[in-house]
Amino acid sequence: MKIKVLVVDDEWNMRNLLRIYLMKEGFEVKEAATGHEALVLAMQHSFDVILLDVMMPDTDGWQVCKKIRERSQVPILMLTARSETKDKVHGLGIGADDYLTKPFESEELIARLYSLIRRYTISKMSVPPEVKLHYPELSIHPEGREVLIRNQPIDFTQKEFDLLLTLAQNNHRAYSREELVERLWEYDYHGESRVIDTHVKNIREKAHKAGLSYNPVQTVWGIGYKFHLAGEQHDS
Repeated sequence: MKIKVLVVDDEWNMRNLLRIYLMKEGFEVKEAATGHEALVLAMQHSFDVILLDVMMPDTDGWQVCKKIRERSQVPILMLTARSETKDKVHGLGIGADDYLTKPFESEELIARLYSLIRRYTISKMSVPPEVKLHYPELSIHPEGREVLIRNQPIDFTQKEFDLLLTLAQNNHRAYSREELVERLWEYDYHGESRVIDTHVKNIREKAHKAGLSYNPVQTVWGIGYKFHLAGEQHDS
């Protein structure tokens, strides 16, 4: 079965180049020239990975990424001519899985795609023992990848969930940003470790908005972050 890729870029030359790279590798390719078109295709088809340009005329790639993440955890590789660290942190913080700056070599693009697809496949296939974590007003169900706050399910991105779960499962330990990057990206991401701050900010904001009366992620000055213990109880 061919790997299905959605290429989203407003420049025909770039879409054509990417199509040549991907079809040569044996991928099945669909294309979108606008953010709106990308969202329509993402709803109509099941893709194995999405290549998403940041700068587009109607809806930028960041907004498209956020909307896709509302209903899917398909791997997303952002493409951009902008190389500023803050842009990479922003993209990764809203749910992108990796970042590639134009111009790039075809070999690096293909390697990144295979890496994303491999991690996503392993994540879907692995079924850890279901040990539900219960705290006041907060429950985390690893097998179902579900977070309940005040008995209501709350939507977290894949990386936000993985970060919260890592901290909750090792709740007596403080992690550095670098350690968390290694755990969440399994050494494949070599970017700015401050992206962890963005994920923590998102977790805190969603928890607060959902009515959680305490901050689930504690800042440990000079080190990084740890889970905020508020009376723990584990169920098998």
